[in-house]
Amino acid sequence: MDAITLGLICGLIFGLFSSLIMIPMKFDSKREKWEALSSSFMDRFMIGLIVPNVTFGLDPLISGLILGVGLSLPSAIITRAYAPIMVIGAVGGLIIGFVTKSFVG
Repeated sequence: MDAITLGLICGLIFGLFSSLIMIPMKFDSKREKWEALSSSFMDRFMIGLIVPNVTFGLDPLISGLILGVGLSLPSAIITRAYAPIMVIGAVGGLIIGFVTKSFVG
């Protein structure tokens, strides 16, 4: 499987997972909930898309971890919810790195 197709698949799965775990959360308005869910989806979709396509010449597990943490950091800073956002980004990056290593190279 080529890296772009794998990235699209991983991005969709990771984005949907991230959005689904946020559904039970309470927000002040429907608009805020929609903004949070769509932002979460796009943030994780981009991690899934980028990890299979960027390796920095490193093992995909390491580059997945770096990208997962690095791309999650802006959202964590804005929301001040460092632990859940950074941990999910790191674990997701590692998993996508593993999938990349298994299917692409």
